[in-house]
Amino acid sequence: MKQFLKYVLATITGLVALMFIFFLLFASIIASSSKGKEVSIEDNSVLHMKLNYMLQDRPHDNPFDQIAFDLSGGDGAPVGLMDVIKCIEEAKTDENIEGIFLDLSALGAGYGKLSEVRNALEDFKSSGKFIYAYGEVFYNQSYYFASVADKIYMNPSGTILFNGLAADITFMKRTLEKMGVEMQVIKRGKFKGAVEPFVLDELSPENRKQITDYIESIYGELLASISKSRGISVDELRAIANDVLVKSPQDAERLKLIDGVVYRDNVLAQIEGQIEGDDDANMLSLSKYNKSRTTKGGKLSKNKIAVVYASGDIVSGKGGDGQIGSDKFAESLRKLRENDKIKAVVLRVNSPGGSALASDVIWRETQLLKKEKPLIVSMGDVAASGGYFIACGADSIFAMPNTVTGSIGVFALYPNAEELYEKLGLKTDVVKTSDMADFGRIDRPLNDQERALLDVMIGDVYETFLGRVTEGRGLDRAHLDTIAEGRVWTGEYAKRLGLIDEFGGLEKAIEVAAYKAGLEDDYAVRAYPKSENPFEEIFGGFTMTSIKNKVVKQELGEYYSVYQKMERLKGLTGIQALMPFDINLN
Repeated sequence: MKQFLKYVLATITGLVALMFIFFLLFASIIASSSKGKEVSIEDNSVLHMKLNYMLQDRPHDNPFDQIAFDLSGGDGAPVGLMDVIKCIEEAKTDENIEGIFLDLSALGAGYGKLSEVRNALEDFKSSGKFIYAYGEVFYNQSYYFASVADKIYMNPSGTILFNGLAADITFMKRTLEKMGVEMQVIKRGKFKGAVEPFVLDELSPENRKQITDYIESIYGELLASISKSRGISVDELRAIANDVLVKSPQDAERLKLIDGVVYRDNVLAQIEGQIEGDDDANMLSLSKYNKSRTTKGGKLSKNKIAVVYASGDIVSGKGGDGQIGSDKFAESLRKLRENDKIKAVVLRVNSPGGSALASDVIWRETQLLKKEKPLIVSMGDVAASGGYFIACGADSIFAMPNTVTGSIGVFALYPNAEELYEKLGLKTDVVKTSDMADFGRIDRPLNDQERALLDVMIGDVYETFLGRVTEGRGLDRAHLDTIAEGRVWTGEYAKRLGLIDEFGGLEKAIEVAAYKAGLEDDYAVRAYPKSENPFEEIFGGFTMTSIKNKVVKQELGEYYSVYQKMERLKGLTGIQALMPFDINLN
């Protein structure tokens, strides 16, 4: 009977696997066939922008995203940052597009990316076409984005909170103490706050100062942009936030933060009124418009500009989902250097840093590439610590005023689990050939000799980091010493201090790369690193790690961030160039 059940289960498993393979083949056929479909844009169309997904720098190439677009009949596949901007630019001159409707229920992007899209919308308005915004809920970030519109409306029962920015950090020292674990820290940079959640119960004075400075910088940029769009002085906006004068949509209308308190159908009726003639407005999703633009669009040229997307923590090896693996990225940069069709490279960095060794491996390839062709860096929401390490040697660096960067410093964390071993009744006995042979044991604290060795190693890595910045940015060492120390800066400060060259987004960086390569308008843009094989994109969303993370996230809810910190702690091996992480701006 057991053998019979065994064969039945094996047969069922085989059939399920076979069906899944057929599904994948069917999906691939759909995706392939859809690429050839022409999407026509009707007269009197309004570009309907939601951005209610995580806005990624890199275009979404997963075939399942495309299938969702073709079969959903709704908003379709997510659109990457560059494609969102290109859609806005094309809509500006497209005679079939009458205006843009910002339908803002939620936003999945940091201030850096939102600024890039917002700037594109500002430019769109010069065409004389309208932008309307509507939301049921507005917080600081979503209102900042909505404020670019000609008219802003809210649901009568909606929620708006305009109360300034706050940064919160979760400290885990007491959690670790309850487990019987002490984190031992060796660092360079008095502002290097990445270690603080594990060894303190509150912010150090240095870390509090740097966080205060950079959230005030981001807030200042936010207020200046809103002030320009809404015609309300920055002082008035600060007073509204400080005194929490907005408690309802009606308050927001009275204070001229919005233009009306109406339902969504009322806004759609107003948009209809903007369309000349008797024809109804055709709401055109961003995904569908991007598909039409791509069909009309992509340039074919033998001259290519490579955009290398570096997003996530920097780690040694190949790296996984949401990581910048040094082996993978070094190989990609090496191939681009050797490819004669690639005339320039833009490195798009969205990273808080990570392994100092992995950062140096990637940095070396950027320098070899730079000798052969122009290398331009575009910083996204954050390019700090190791993220700045891999960026600092470029020909030019572009960032947004609210990009988080800097954090030039390094550290190492070594756990001492002596108390935990005691609680569990564990004991380690060691046989060694020299005094330092058991260096790195976690069942006892570091001794003075080990601490002294680590201090020298950390100092050497910090000096290397400073040397890379001095060489890449041409900064005086004495000046660099005053702005390093692990301190985090916004793009606004970074430009004044010489850490970046100009304000601008990814598109600006590509334009400069083309100019430096002498290409003018004769070039095509390609995304890297390339997938290893066609199935990687298909199976990418089905890894055990990604499935586990989705389940854990659903179960833990708001406590998921604590779990993330613990998972990240497991990966902090070796010397780290990492900014104070998981700072939530609300």
